[in-house]
Amino acid sequence: MRSCRSILVSFLVSFLATLPFALSATFLVVGSVPVAAAELLPADRPINEAIDHYLRLGWVEAKVKPSPQVSGSGLIRRMTLDLAGRIPTVGETRAFVDSSSPTRWTGLADRLLESPDFAYHHRNQLDLLLLATKKSDGEFRKYLLTAARENRSWDVLFRQMMIGREENSDEKPALAFLKARAGSLDDLTNDTSVLFFGVNVSCAKCHDHPLVDDWTQDHFYGMASFFTRTYLTKKNTLAEKPTGGIKFKTTSGEEKQARFMFLTGTEVPEPKVELSAEQRKAMAAEVKRQMKDAKAPAAKVPGFSPRAKLVELALGADDRRFFSRAIVNRIWLRLMGRGIVDPPDQLHSANPPSHPDLLDWLARDLATGGYDLKRLIRGIVLSDSYAISSRHVGEGEVPGAETFAVGSVRVLTPRQYALSLLVATSNPDRVSLEAVSGGWAKRREQLESEAGGLAGKIELPGDNFQVSVDEALLFSNNDQLQGSLLKDSADRLVGSLKSIGDRRRLIGRAFEATLSRSPDTDEVVEFEVFLTKREKAGRVSAIRQMVWALLTSPELRFNY
Repeated sequence: MRSCRSILVSFLVSFLATLPFALSATFLVVGSVPVAAAELLPADRPINEAIDHYLRLGWVEAKVKPSPQVSGSGLIRRMTLDLAGRIPTVGETRAFVDSSSPTRWTGLADRLLESPDFAYHHRNQLDLLLLATKKSDGEFRKYLLTAARENRSWDVLFRQMMIGREENSDEKPALAFLKARAGSLDDLTNDTSVLFFGVNVSCAKCHDHPLVDDWTQDHFYGMASFFTRTYLTKKNTLAEKPTGGIKFKTTSGEEKQARFMFLTGTEVPEPKVELSAEQRKAMAAEVKRQMKDAKAPAAKVPGFSPRAKLVELALGADDRRFFSRAIVNRIWLRLMGRGIVDPPDQLHSANPPSHPDLLDWLARDLATGGYDLKRLIRGIVLSDSYAISSRHVGEGEVPGAETFAVGSVRVLTPRQYALSLLVATSNPDRVSLEAVSGGWAKRREQLESEAGGLAGKIELPGDNFQVSVDEALLFSNNDQLQGSLLKDSADRLVGSLKSIGDRRRLIGRAFEATLSRSPDTDEVVEFEVFLTKREKAGRVSAIRQMVWALLTSPELRFNY
């Protein structure tokens, strides 16, 4: 029977999770011990409630007060960038801010998740994750777009990327993940481990990891063994050799034969097949022919596939924790600015999660929920924690990023920035109507195509990003870019602004279109003075310069 103290602790933990957002940072103790969850929340709790429960417990333990919620205009901007990959239109912003519906937040999330925008943006984000440093593959991007539209689950995507069938037109493009890396066993091993399991085992290649006891040479070569038989044929099809393995030397000089071993230590025995010397020679000759002769018949599928065994292990109930935790952490990083485990390729015992119970709950929920990434994303963006302002308003030091008590400031990806620039510089009335019309799917496809060229000129952000000199020069000196974004035609922002006689209304309109908010008093005054001076040299030119200043401002360059 549970003790009275245990029952009291459970009651208080549950009560804390139900407190209103503004009271969530109250420090609660039982005796001298902060309340903490003794076990994971029930699986039937909504995702957003579980997130808020665990983060509030963390704030209590860290004795920090979270920032207040972001404004309505800030929330729709943040969520539209995160779910649609662009800033909202003026019409979308006004409709959300003016709404008094108690379900406006949920309604916004569901509208964006079901919009054509989400599929494009989710595709773009997955493409950045999986092939960011590799040559762009148009068929792979089409595959990801179809998968996003169908809400294809993450385990299915993984399976198709690892063991998709060349003869299946729906699965073949997924093999681009392996084909882009097939020339390097290290890339196949490291990238698969990092991107699907959140583990960088590269430091364990030459010796056991010097800092992390979890990873030894056996782990590195165990993972590499699943790919050592993978090769590309002359016809650029993916195949596996029927035999082959890896031998490696330990730091003590001992030579070892690598075993098919997953990160958890689970091993896969290969069925023993007796082969004569002549049979082995014939197999090797066939592989050589496949690699050199484009007219060779399709490669035979071996009876034992190491890659198929890797998929089987990674998704098995006993070993799936790496797979589910890694993608939960990546999606959390995308939406919250920092992973629950940071950095995201270091899921090991020496680098514990900031909120271990939250990560475990979300990973369990994802696995039992069919690896539905859209469902996970919806749960995160509907949490109170997602809507916290990025402005610290309390006294004292800003709470650490690992507490998630202050919203993150995240640089836009090149495609997010390019799409936002195109939306911002469109005629606000026209693009607002298009966004809620039945023709938006086609218009978004056009914007996606237009954004591709511009995105290619913008730097892919890394850690500690700062706007580069090259990017500043691009916006300052590129005549084609300025001519396109700052045209004064009726379908563009500048063209719509020049018809507004009242300067204050003109300035307000420009702010709404570009920064998704109204200007404050000081900004209105400053821009009034600016326009008054610059209009002497030409009114349209002055408007262009004002719009250019807003487009290139840090406020548009970041999500906050």
